[in-house]
Amino acid sequence: MNGKQLKNSILQWAIQGKLVPQDPNDEPASVLLERIRAEKAKLVKEKKIKKDKNESIIYRGEDNSYYEKFIATGEVKCIDEEIPFEIPKGWEWCRLKHMCSMQAGKNISASEIYDEKSVLHPYRCVGGNGLRGFTNTFNAEGHFAIIGRQGALCGCLNIESGKFYATEHAVVVNGFGIIPSLFIYYFFTALNLNQYATATAQPGLAVSNIVEVFIPLPPLPEQLCIVSKIEKLLPLVKTYEQAQNGLNELNASLNEQLRKSILQEAIQGKLVPQIAEEGTAEKLLTEIREEKERLIKEGKLKKSALADSIIYKGDDNKYYEQVGKNINEITDEIAFDLPDGWIWCRLKDICSIFTGATFKKEEATTTKQDIRILRGGNISPFELKIKDDDIFLTEDKVKKDILLKENDILTPAVTSLENIGKMARVDKNMPYTTVGGFVFIIRLHLIDQWLSKYILCLLSSPFMIEFMKSITNKSGQAFYNIGKERLSAALLPIPSLMEQQRIVAQIEKLFEQLR
Repeated sequence: MNGKQLKNSILQWAIQGKLVPQDPNDEPASVLLERIRAEKAKLVKEKKIKKDKNESIIYRGEDNSYYEKFIATGEVKCIDEEIPFEIPKGWEWCRLKHMCSMQAGKNISASEIYDEKSVLHPYRCVGGNGLRGFTNTFNAEGHFAIIGRQGALCGCLNIESGKFYATEHAVVVNGFGIIPSLFIYYFFTALNLNQYATATAQPGLAVSNIVEVFIPLPPLPEQLCIVSKIEKLLPLVKTYEQAQNGLNELNASLNEQLRKSILQEAIQGKLVPQIAEEGTAEKLLTEIREEKERLIKEGKLKKSALADSIIYKGDDNKYYEQVGKNINEITDEIAFDLPDGWIWCRLKDICSIFTGATFKKEEATTTKQDIRILRGGNISPFELKIKDDDIFLTEDKVKKDILLKENDILTPAVTSLENIGKMARVDKNMPYTTVGGFVFIIRLHLIDQWLSKYILCLLSSPFMIEFMKSITNKSGQAFYNIGKERLSAALLPIPSLMEQQRIVAQIEKLFEQLR
């Protein structure tokens, strides 16, 4: 149970009479309601409030059913279906209008509201979410609960004291000087008044609706005890919530660090033992080269794809790269030593990298029968998400060779700094889906799920993410471009295909334990 849930539980216990013990010597709530009705009649006579034409009394009959009697007409109706739970002896069910009055505030222009309090503007101006500023006039005086009644703030509750100005977005709740404002504040919070808001683009609370809401009313002494108990408990809840939030953040941080460590150990050959009989990475690269030759013959790759580099460790313990007849030392580029049977290679030697569809804004549609265009927001670490706000292009606007295929790996090409290195794998052919022009498709030449999954883990490792950050160019204030050519030149530590399978299986197992 988190802090919010615990607070809600305390408030629910309060309104059900389970938070503090009942005192049989307390004056019952029925007497309290009589006092309130007398006070309301007095205020009506003084023309300070309007008479409720639908004034009613709720009572429990000899048959244990609840009834509501309307004073003006004498009509009586059974309301058992509206009563949500049983209440203690001495309590009474009533509507909000029976225990308090509610008055929406008045409009005030923004030019009349000032940021700072001054001699000329001494009064607090209160909106749906509390203080808006200060003004030179007031329309309320006392100690009141305030309900927000507009937009996202519907049902939001605050307490105001003294002289203040309530705007049209605030409802002032008056307990007639009898019901404590803190009791109103906590009980109304428990009622979750937001549920009574109109379901529109701009939600609103109508006073005429919320005054009809049912509330269980305890005797006045118990109200004071409930408020006192809540006031003692809530600081403890806050302390608990802070501790739990800290623990949750720590757990999340630890889990994230563990995931990073697992991936880093994996790509350095430290996650699973090496088995000589499983072959070598050189054999895998030979298979990839043979597959590239086949794709070139079929016209699916250019001959330049065969211009592979060979990376090796010399007798002098330095690393060299051979491209054709040219040999260069690349020791400074090698981040760590690899186990026997592993090999370094360039990303471009095992895959093609390209971006998705480019289009004008006006060409995008929302027709789901067209080609879905995934963007950076669809890519989470190790997860590809389909979203309700995805956009679409007609088929004539999308080249067939960029439609997503099983084992493709996707990553943003233009993104914010914190999202650099987000990788997701396509786990099945998606013939009606591609990505936009700001997303890379990394398509492996050798179609193998274990190779694809291993490369996904490799590219998601801290080692590769740091590399990707190092090759970005800032675009504007918030976005970074990842250069395709520089990404293609990334050095990858590659084990045999069978070891890749064991590595991926172990990563998946460990990640599942961290969920």
